[in-house]
Amino acid sequence: MLKNKLGIQSEIELARVEERLSKLKAKKLFESGMLDSLEAGSFESLRVIHKELFGEIYEFAGEIRGVNISKGGFRFAPITYLKEALFKIQSMPQGSFEEIVEKYVEMNVAHPFREGNGRSMRIWLNLVFKKELGKVVDWSKISREDYLLAMERSVVKDLELKILLKEALSEECESGEVFMRGIDASYAYEGYCVYKTEELED
Repeated sequence: MLKNKLGIQSEIELARVEERLSKLKAKKLFESGMLDSLEAGSFESLRVIHKELFGEIYEFAGEIRGVNISKGGFRFAPITYLKEALFKIQSMPQGSFEEIVEKYVEMNVAHPFREGNGRSMRIWLNLVFKKELGKVVDWSKISREDYLLAMERSVVKDLELKILLKEALSEECESGEVFMRGIDASYAYEGYCVYKTEELED
């Protein structure tokens, strides 16, 4: 299991604490307006989001990973080329729906952090959509199975992912309900579904 700042030795306990603390941080990011102050589409904005979500739990929060990682037999960008890849991704255009999704797919392949990439990147993606299109993805409209399959296939062909995301776009960019409902769905993709974001308090 991952070494953590809290000294937790149980994977089950760590998962519960991580879910609660990071969902609470996500809620604060939205309600404080901090998200809107970040530069949409930059790696720095993704780094800040990651650090805010997981900084209380992991030393590596907001730090580019120093190890190679894989998932389900797929190897993410090797650390030898990771910084170069992130620079190129940041420079990718994001003026249209198609360009934004393509940028998101490339960032997913890069997977810059040791843990918590997906949850951070979905917040980051909505920041780009909000700035460029005046819309956000309502993640609650996309099932876990459909999302994971589309992401797995997006490395070869991203059409399925584009269809899913386009159908889930919402114009309710400032809605706290849409944001928190989306956080719960986003976390459920990764198996975190104990807490409801809207009910969390310090």
